[in-house]
Amino acid sequence: MTDNIKGKTVVITGASSGLGEATARHLANAGAKVVLGARRIDRLKALSSELGLPEGSAIETDVTEAGQVKHLVDQAVRLHGRIDVIVNNAGLMPHSPLERGKIDDWDRMIDVNLKGVLYGIAAALPHMTAQKSGHIVNVSSVAGHKVRPGSAVYAATKTAVRVISEGLRQEVKPYNIRTTIVSPGAVESELPQSITEADVAAGIADFYERYAIPADSFARVVAFAISQPEEVDINEILFRPTAQEL
Repeated sequence: MTDNIKGKTVVITGASSGLGEATARHLANAGAKVVLGARRIDRLKALSSELGLPEGSAIETDVTEAGQVKHLVDQAVRLHGRIDVIVNNAGLMPHSPLERGKIDDWDRMIDVNLKGVLYGIAAALPHMTAQKSGHIVNVSSVAGHKVRPGSAVYAATKTAVRVISEGLRQEVKPYNIRTTIVSPGAVESELPQSITEADVAAGIADFYERYAIPADSFARVVAFAISQPEEVDINEILFRPTAQEL
């Protein structure tokens, strides 16, 4: 599944662990020119070195800062002359019942899960419209399709990602740009570690221990979407562990 991947410049946010790290490894092994963004620059640099990426392929990036996301994308263009794909992957999942009033957690989810995706779109679109090609991959969640008690704000941000992505899909048709929403279920990542309520964290940790599938499953889904011929636009993929009911 390396058709139409080799040689592509791919920017990945949240690339220091979990889904982003697995995707970086998978696409780099398939011949993509990956450029990595995340807050933990030491982990990014270690990954970049391991994958044998060119100097400057690991960029410290806080997706809540539009200027930093723009710098990440612009650096990819400086290194490789273009951007073919952006994977807006960075995310947080601090679940809690609304009655607990975890306003700081709500704000963080909106800033990272929603604004971070918008900032990625804003950074990539000028380059992609100019070159009249590109692919924007936005990460939603099963929670963007089904809300559960304790996940209302997280589900709202992930539903918003799907809505924005569908609007984007229609707007970019004149520029030959493709869009994909990836909505994973329980996949091994550090998402459960962002939960600040101890009882909720314990429940989610148990759920992930029982059901979560390897992060490479997400990487393979992304590779499937971006490996399609240019005339094929895979707009949405929803996947879960086979054993996951919710």
